[in-house]
Amino acid sequence: MFSRTENFKQYTSYYPVVSTLIAVNLILYVLTLLPVIGELLWNYGIQVNFLIQSGEWWRIFSAMFLHANFMHVLFNMFSLFLFGPELEKIAGKARFITIYLLSGIVGNMATFMLNDSSYASLGASGAIFGIFGAFGALVYYTRRTMPMLRKLILPIIVISVIMTFLQSNVNVYAHLGGLVTGFLLGLIYLHPTRILSWRKQRMAGK
Repeated sequence: MFSRTENFKQYTSYYPVVSTLIAVNLILYVLTLLPVIGELLWNYGIQVNFLIQSGEWWRIFSAMFLHANFMHVLFNMFSLFLFGPELEKIAGKARFITIYLLSGIVGNMATFMLNDSSYASLGASGAIFGIFGAFGALVYYTRRTMPMLRKLILPIIVISVIMTFLQSNVNVYAHLGGLVTGFLLGLIYLHPTRILSWRKQRMAGK
């Protein structure tokens, strides 16, 4: 399910939303390394709570597309590369981008509301956890018909949540806010008829 065997052209053709998100994040990361442009992106893009309090609300959105270092962007984009395509296929392009963006936004709003005014953060982790949450909803709907799916996905979700609390410099509220948002949207979007269509496609090898 999460084994990617497509070549570059196939991947970008089959999963245009995931491909675009990965490209945007990587391009912006490269831009942050450049003089002047990088400083502007950092100064006006990352989430800083006291600046949001002063009216710079766009930071709740823009921070989703900026990363602190190479390993940060690599881990998040690899997770998107691996887990995003199947959800884009199941949910459809519009629903997938809604899950991704709203999960990231809600996670950053939770960060703003539950941390002090000096707190600063950035990264796509909240949106990535939204994907995990949507898969959690998929597990809920298929718990009787596809038990192997539960055995595959639940450990990923559980391990990701545990690592959230064990690692340092992790935005816990963004992770949990994204996870819950993705799960709730998944309950709405991944209704049984859509799952049935996805299962037929998988059986047909499409």
